[in-house]
Amino acid sequence: MVANEHPQKVFAIEIDGEAVGSIGFFPQTDIHQKSAEIGYWLSENYWHQGIMPQAVNEIVAYGFRTFDIVRIYARPFSTNKGSQRVLEKAGFTLEARLKNALYKQGAFLDEYIYAQLKP
Repeated sequence: MVANEHPQKVFAIEIDGEAVGSIGFFPQTDIHQKSAEIGYWLSENYWHQGIMPQAVNEIVAYGFRTFDIVRIYARPFSTNKGSQRVLEKAGFTLEARLKNALYKQGAFLDEYIYAQLKP
């Protein structure tokens, strides 16, 4: 059961009182109800400063503590090496590579699935 009937699912990432990104937590339903997806973005001005791996670690801890789930996952594009590094630094494992699963701007891309299981 959820600890709070309507827990917060999207958070701003703030630096010195300014929103520079966001991170969200999205519990799934039906047969996927024990899993949740995360998504995030960060202003390029703040890349390579260790901000996003820390934010991912914090939302993972929040998710496992707040929701009745056992798995958190993210699905970055194969071309998004920065996001893949963030997930790896935060303890996620690459579970799958879905070949040509995405079609963006006239090109096919692979989709990766990274996940972390509840400790």
